Amino acid sequence: MGLVNPRKVHADQADIDTPLVRELVAVQFPQWAALPLEPVDSSGLVNAIYRLGSDLSVRLPLRPSITDEVRREQAKLAALAPFLPVAIPSVEAIGSPTDAFPGEWSVHRWFTGRHPSPDALADPRGLATDLAAFVDAFRRIDLPDRPPAYPGERRTRAPMVAMDSSTRKAIGELDGLIDTRAALASWEESLAAPSGGREVWVHSDLTPSNLLVSAEGRLTAVLDFETCGVGDPACDLFPVWYLLPANVRDEFRAALDVDEATWLRGRGRVLSQALIVWSYQKDTNPAMANYARHVIGEVLAAPR
Repeated sequence: MGLVNPRKVHADQADIDTPLVRELVAVQFPQWAALPLEPVDSSGLVNAIYRLGSDLSVRLPLRPSITDEVRREQAKLAALAPFLPVAIPSVEAIGSPTDAFPGEWSVHRWFTGRHPSPDALADPRGLATDLAAFVDAFRRIDLPDRPPAYPGERRTRAPMVAMDSSTRKAIGELDGLIDTRAALASWEESLAAPSGGREVWVHSDLTPSNLLVSAEGRLTAVLDFETCGVGDPACDLFPVWYLLPANVRDEFRAALDVDEATWLRGRGRVLSQALIVWSYQKDTNPAMANYARHVIGEVLAAPR
């Protein structure tokens, strides 16, 4: 492929292109220098991703950092993997900062599969079963959590009230694109739901871009554990509105024994995320904006 730069999604993001990545790999990991290298078209907001050969990927933070985030990620993934029923990423190597790229970067194992799309699910009921099993396994993990490395690491696990101002702002910015009265009513109903009881381990970003499925439509891998940790179990209900058709949502809910308050908080959390994403990305990231629009539509169409 050509010399593709990642989309500009942050004003302060690093300049990353194929020659830079090739040089970083060749100098620091010469055993992989001869492997083909291709940029991956991703809607993500955190990393530029390149496929390295058939079995590896290179991930470079769009905003490089000299902190130990990559090493913390490596340790967290290794600790979680034995408890989970599907594959999760593994960090195979960590690259050092250079003058050309002033932050740590990483080489991951590459997973085959495709991201599920809500309008093209080969086996919706099977996927719902797989997702419920993953969430249930995650909830049962008994490992100590560690403090967040930076504020955004806990963005989807913040108390509902902490999201109120940004959610209302996004609703206002989407006036004319959505039913703002219905969105506000839905959000206020979720905001009024009782807070959660016992906290559990949550992935907290189970969106289509972080899931891989087989040709048969079954879950094969879960990606991006940046925001995972101990928190409100409502954080892992996102697939209900991102992916699952209405006729299998009750089965997913029953499999996880979700009470009404948790269901309302989950609906509010996913609505808040979608509103903010669409407001922020509607002109710059069509893929994420389309998913956000879908979620908002599903939330507002659901019986209340």
